[in-house]
Amino acid sequence: MILLTGGAGFIGSVFLKLLNDKGITDIIVVDHLSQNEKWKNLVGKKFVEYFNKDEFLNLFETKKFTNFRFDAIFHFGACTNTYERNVDYLIENNFRYSIKLAQLAADKNIRFIYASSAATYGLGNNGYDDNLVFELQPLNAYGFSKYLFDCWVVVNGLLDQFAGMKFFNVYGPNEYHKGEMASMVYKSFLQVNQTGKIKLFKSNSPHYADGEQKRDFVYVKDVVNLVWKIYENGLTGIYNIGTGKARSWNSLANAVFKTLNLEPKIEYIDMPKELESQYQNFTEAKMDKLLSKIGDFEFTSLEDGVSDYINNYLLQDWKYL
Repeated sequence: MILLTGGAGFIGSVFLKLLNDKGITDIIVVDHLSQNEKWKNLVGKKFVEYFNKDEFLNLFETKKFTNFRFDAIFHFGACTNTYERNVDYLIENNFRYSIKLAQLAADKNIRFIYASSAATYGLGNNGYDDNLVFELQPLNAYGFSKYLFDCWVVVNGLLDQFAGMKFFNVYGPNEYHKGEMASMVYKSFLQVNQTGKIKLFKSNSPHYADGEQKRDFVYVKDVVNLVWKIYENGLTGIYNIGTGKARSWNSLANAVFKTLNLEPKIEYIDMPKELESQYQNFTEAKMDKLLSKIGDFEFTSLEDGVSDYINNYLLQDWKYL
């Protein structure tokens, strides 16, 4: 049996679909559906039980879940709002909750694969090397909460038992409930439909022209396949999950316009003051460690990923994977 936290979320629900495609349905999904339409991410998926995260934690703490025998825990559940300012909430939700699941895994010798984040790298002053842990300097409270758990895993000597994944800029189907935290691909698609143009931030650095700031954009279908390879190969340690190739915001916008057969119309707007000090002008996953262990992996290009996402999901009546 597999425990999948965040199973109704963006990456979690796409991974749930991958598990189903591989014939795996003996899955318990844990999440928090709230009042948005995240529940639609579970439509058509196969699993044996769903628990609200607080309900599951109560079962866990009162030891009422003894009938469950987990072979693996995939822990994707977290608050992913990089604008969240309630640090106590983030630590309780992203750090303390993770520790409780990790202790269960360690005590029962259960495979534990969890979501970290590229937000732990901050401005990337020390590079984007997934061998680094304590040297990193996250810039927001969300990144700090993920950093704390990475550090906890290392301090408690669990790095050779667990696998952590630092997701870079993931985009693709099933992210629609994320609001402001949705990918720029999705937000660009909405902007074009509403206004015919895409708004990008002006550069705040003399080293980058407007729209030429770069990110490591990675398609969610590639992400879940890499997660599966980590699981399938029994890997432990912390790994970057990106493409290893940074692309500009202009490239992303142009890919959206090309897919929609429209002439590019990009408007460069001032960056909000509160973002200037923590804005990443460049991110690029160092992928050597993971690829050295799983072998060659054919990443979806940004252009192909945007095309698949828009044509096969966003332009369809049912846009969920």
